This record gives sequence, C-alpha cells and structure tokens, in this order.
Amino acid sequence: MAERVTFGGIEAGGTKFVLGIGTGPEDLETHEIPTTTTDATTRLAVEYFQAEPRGRLRAVGIGSFGPLDLHRESSTFGYITSTPKAGWQNFDLAGTIGRALGVPVGIDTDVNAAAIGEARWGAARGVSSFIYLTVGTGIGGGAFVDGKVLHGLIHPEMGHIRIPHDRGRDPYAGCCPFHGDCLEGLASGPAIEARWGSPARGLPADHPAWTLEAHYLALGLATWVCTLSPERIVLGGGVMQQAGLLHSVRRELVRLLNGYIQAPELLQNNASYVVPPQLGRCSGVLGAIALAERAFELSAIPP
Repeated sequence: MAERVTFGGIEAGGTKFVLGIGTGPEDLETHEIPTTTTDATTRLAVEYFQAEPRGRLRAVGIGSFGPLDLHRESSTFGYITSTPKAGWQNFDLAGTIGRALGVPVGIDTDVNAAAIGEARWGAARGVSSFIYLTVGTGIGGGAFVDGKVLHGLIHPEMGHIRIPHDRGRDPYAGCCPFHGDCLEGLASGPAIEARWGSPARGLPADHPAWTLEAHYLALGLATWVCTLSPERIVLGGGVMQQAGLLHSVRRELVRLLNGYIQAPELLQNNASYVVPPQLGRCSGVLGAIALAERAFELSAIPP
C-alpha cells in the first residue's frame, strides 16, 4: 500500500498559530496553539507535525504575520523582520521549522496565504486578478495579478495606505504606531474599540460606527480598483462578521467610484464582485497547505 502524502500548514498569527495537516478542504485537520515566545511556539508546532500518524509529511507551508523577507536569494529569506510583535523581530521562522522537520518549507504573508487558499478552493476560483483583504486586529491584503501573487519590493502592506481623513466627521487620531490614521489606524478592530469605547462585536447594527467603517473600507477598495483593477474582491476577518457591513461597503464603493469604472459589477453594485471568503476561518491554513505543496514540487525539480 502506497504511503499517503500529506502536507503541513501554519497560519502564524500574533495571538495564535493555526496548524493544519492534509491536502485540501476535504481532509484538513487543524489544531491551535498560542503565540508566545519563538522557542515555545515553534516547539509546539514541530511536535504537532511530528506526531502526524496518517502518512509522511512531505513539506510545510507558512502564512505568517510580518513584515517578512521573501527574497529567495537573501541570507534572511523566511525571516520575520521588523514586526512590532515583541521577541519575534528578525526571527528565522521558515528555517527553524524546516530544519526541525527536515522537509521543504514554503512561506508567504498570512494574507497572501489566505488569498492563495481562496484562489485554489474558495471565492476567487475562476478569476486571475483579485484582492483578498482581512479586517480584524489589523488590516492586511494580498493581491493576485494575472494568476500570480504580487510581491514586489517586499510585499503589499494594504492596511497602511493613507486615506482621506475628515477630522470634523471623525476626530479620532488613529491607532497605528507608525502612521496614526492610515487605513489600519482608522478601520481595524482596535481602532473601532478605541473610538467608540466598545469592541466591534458589541456595537449594534444601527450604530454610526458601521457607516464610518464602510466609508473607510470603501476608500481603500476604490484605490485598489483604480490601481490594480481586480476582477473580484474578497473581504474577510472578524470585523466583517458584522451583519450588513458587507452590503454597506459594496454600496459605498459604488458611490465613491461614481460611475467612472465602466464595469457591470460596479455600476450595479453586483454582489458577486465584493464577496466574503468561502473557506471561512480556514482560508489561511489552506493557503499554507498549498504553499507546502508548491515547496514540495519545487524540491523535486533538479537544479
């Protein structure tokens, strides 16, 4: 009987690591561990994968908080670099996992991994250019352009774009430690809580917070519609769980573009253009599984 091929996936977040084993949504098994120190967290992750009883683990993929060094020719490829997460600065995440398990490792940002998962199995199937944006503790985005993940100088930091801030309407200064009132500083979960004195989940659907939130998110989306011209936008994250917010963002995006982009999806507020993830909370870890599969394929190609 042939040995079963399995892949490992890590969605590395600032508060928890989601670990997964499988080949896709049908056989995915997951486990969560807290994000504490680099040594303790990676040790628990390695122990989880070493205990896999269903077949040989061929590779591991990682979708991680960042910023990351994703340049393969770099001596610090696979490192978490200038993160504000205490104790994780300049940490060799990919190398630590790969050496401990003795398998190839693929790595990308957490939002790029989620985008890869949605492209492979979820809401972005059938399109070659799209954006995945997550709105939660932070705001981050990944982009596919012509079927490939966009990297560039480092990788997109969509949460840190500057958007118009009407201080008469919204005097809140913003919570980003680097930029104050960038998109993340104005529209992330911590920004909502700091501005209104309540977590997002505690605000009723008719609270003015949601009109402002939809406006800020639509400003970001309008920027990317005009610059990257995505065929679809996938909006995920905890803040997007608020009932009615997705519809409000769609409507505000149409208003802001004001008919300039002549596409039916935008002119008619088509609900198939700005959509929720189909993979739910598993977008990131499934994208990491896809990164592992690709790393395994590349390792089998002769140099």
